[in-house]
Amino acid sequence: MATQALTRTGASAGGWDAQRRRAFLLGLAPALLVLGAITVVPAVALLVVSLTPLNLQDAAGTFRFADPLVNYRALLDDPRFTGSLWVQVKLSLSSVTLQLALGLAIALLLNAHSRVLTAIRSVFLIPMVLPPIVVALIWKILYTPDVSPLHRALDAFGLPVRSLIANPDTALWAISVAETWQWFPFTMLMVLAALQMIPDDPLEAARIDGANRWQLFRFIVLPHIRPVLVVCALFRLIDSFKAFPLIYVLTNGGPGTVTEVTNFYGFIQAFNFSYWGYASAIAVVMLAGVFALSWLISCLKGSDANERDD
Repeated sequence: MATQALTRTGASAGGWDAQRRRAFLLGLAPALLVLGAITVVPAVALLVVSLTPLNLQDAAGTFRFADPLVNYRALLDDPRFTGSLWVQVKLSLSSVTLQLALGLAIALLLNAHSRVLTAIRSVFLIPMVLPPIVVALIWKILYTPDVSPLHRALDAFGLPVRSLIANPDTALWAISVAETWQWFPFTMLMVLAALQMIPDDPLEAARIDGANRWQLFRFIVLPHIRPVLVVCALFRLIDSFKAFPLIYVLTNGGPGTVTEVTNFYGFIQAFNFSYWGYASAIAVVMLAGVFALSWLISCLKGSDANERDD
């Protein structure tokens, strides 16, 4: 009798689990369908188009698959594409490095329990919540000598400066500064949260042993926040591929091709020359790079979780 009761209880529990899983899947189905419609379907369409010589000026040959890799071979022989990759690398590395350094420095300054500092934290979040086009317009004004308060202040001190976005030597760095101003609050928030989770015991023990502030930061604080810094760097590295609004408003890819990153080059191929197949191949290459970085983030998260468990 006891055995039969246990069997019935296990069967009912198994049936309840199956019904719960079924209800869960049915509840997720509408969201998954919408997600597939707005992500998977466009991604597949992008990949298909990249395998064709789609050109709006040649409607008759729109979907020819005789040579599906023609666009990808052309990318390897396109010096402007490889140049745009190098520009993207320089912009990403410079902006991400500045964001990490500035975000870390401000987080360390704000890491205290104070109502005043809490209010100041909210002020630092303003750039991050502004629309990218608004940020681009703000920096367009700051970089335009005729209307820029910054340039007028420098002129008043006898230090006239040429337009930074019109100078080939400074245009890319000017965009990097604007990108840093908008997104360093992300790093600041992440690092600040990590700083507030550091236990007090090792800090107090180090202070008793005579450690100074630099030693506290190097040997205790930095090891605790290093995983957060790595994840922040990778997230910001992925987002740095989306600096299109800044480049479009500030420089339009110029002077020349100094600020022409890969996504902007794809935009030119698609909407200026109507080479949609070639532009789709550029987008697929960028998408593959983003997926690789996302996979790296997941691996780092998994290794960090294993280290904490150990």
